[in-house]
Amino acid sequence: MVPMDPWSADGYVIARELFQRGVGLVYVVAFAAVVHQWRPLLGSDGLTPVPAFVARVSWRSSPSLFHLGYADRLAVGGAWFGMALSAAVVLGLPQAAGTATTLATFAVLWLLYLSYVNVGQVWYAFGWESILLEAGFLAMFLGGHDSAVPWPALLLVRWLLFRVEFGAGLIKWRGDPCWRDLTCLDYHHETQPLPSVFSWHFHRLPRSLHRIEVAANHVTQLLLPALLFLPQPLAGITAVAVLVTQAWLVVSGNFAWLNLVTMVLATAALPDTWLGGTGGPLGVLAPREVAATTPGWFAVLVSMVAAAQVVMSWWPVRNLLSRTQRMNASFNPLHLVGTYGAFGSVTRHRFEIVLEGTLDPDPDEDADWHAYEFPAKPTDPRRRPPQVAPYHLRLDWLLWFAAMRPGPGPRDRWFLALLERLLEGDPGIRRLLRVDPFDGRAPTAVRARRYHYRFTSRAERRDTGAWWHRERAGDYTGIVRRPP
Repeated sequence: MVPMDPWSADGYVIARELFQRGVGLVYVVAFAAVVHQWRPLLGSDGLTPVPAFVARVSWRSSPSLFHLGYADRLAVGGAWFGMALSAAVVLGLPQAAGTATTLATFAVLWLLYLSYVNVGQVWYAFGWESILLEAGFLAMFLGGHDSAVPWPALLLVRWLLFRVEFGAGLIKWRGDPCWRDLTCLDYHHETQPLPSVFSWHFHRLPRSLHRIEVAANHVTQLLLPALLFLPQPLAGITAVAVLVTQAWLVVSGNFAWLNLVTMVLATAALPDTWLGGTGGPLGVLAPREVAATTPGWFAVLVSMVAAAQVVMSWWPVRNLLSRTQRMNASFNPLHLVGTYGAFGSVTRHRFEIVLEGTLDPDPDEDADWHAYEFPAKPTDPRRRPPQVAPYHLRLDWLLWFAAMRPGPGPRDRWFLALLERLLEGDPGIRRLLRVDPFDGRAPTAVRARRYHYRFTSRAERRDTGAWWHRERAGDYTGIVRRPP
């Protein structure tokens, strides 16, 4: 053990606990989604099977344990193991066991989840997957209870938060003009991928308040992030602003764990004194004896990781400075030091695909059609949007993207496979539905219709009880019949 006065981030012991346990909590949610959704989406008989993917993609371009061998039971079993290990982190068990155990635990979690993401194809092509992997990687190097909190690792977490917030702010300012004229929230609450239980109410707020919301977003994402690298109280003020704005987003929409993991990152800028100190309510998270030094081997390892992160930061910095900024991109297959952003453009109109089936033996347009209901995507106009975040409903999200086009495109092979599974009455797909109108029976035909949805006005809501008004916008597909 060596004195680490220049290294030790004195007064951030609780912040380390909140960050590491918070990352563990997000991992629990992420692995739970694997357990529930992996087989029907990516299993051997899924919509986009992993075995076919690893057969055509090299390990070097998508490193994953599944290149060594794949089986559905192995994939789901690995996710259950990941959930259990993540829960141990939430309870603080590896941290209490020491730095070596903490590092090894987070390394296993990172490698395991990386293995799912890198073969997850279109279902895992979301920015928050990479953010979680980055956060999980950095959690390794904050140490356990037998180590002081290393300043370089803490600053790397703040650097990740900076890229998440500043990148999102820049992509908005450079993108859709409605962000610059402060009108984007006139549409966004209504057209976002999965509106939440309060989205109708947010959409109906006065437009003047929408302008204030957008302006506050610009301040939080474009002006404050630079303060993360300055002394307190400036760094802490930025963290509080991030926590408040992200909590607002949690209430107003469903963005999987994007908001939760961003809030977890913000804890790295909160000093222990702001959290009540070791004698306050959150002090129970801190070890009884706070280490003032760091193991020598660990100091060397953190130094090497910090140096590598500085070198790799060239790519996201260049992207941030570019006029052709990419919204979400990983510059290496390990999903480290990427670039992030969200909603560079805001859709003005909401379209939804409504999938229907029939049991009629000779199906045509006049057959008795019934709609499939999904957990969170709008279908029944009278159903209130639910709150599902931080859980990620991958099929619901992709159906929102697909509905932007008038029909399936070359990248929508998964959608055609979905129609086939519905025609088969596939039990795996049924588990991803909220309502199967046929209770597992295979329909004789299915079809997909496209509708334009908008939130009802206050008067319409009062008169009809509906949250949505919808109008037919054409056929997404024709009638697809079950093969004889």
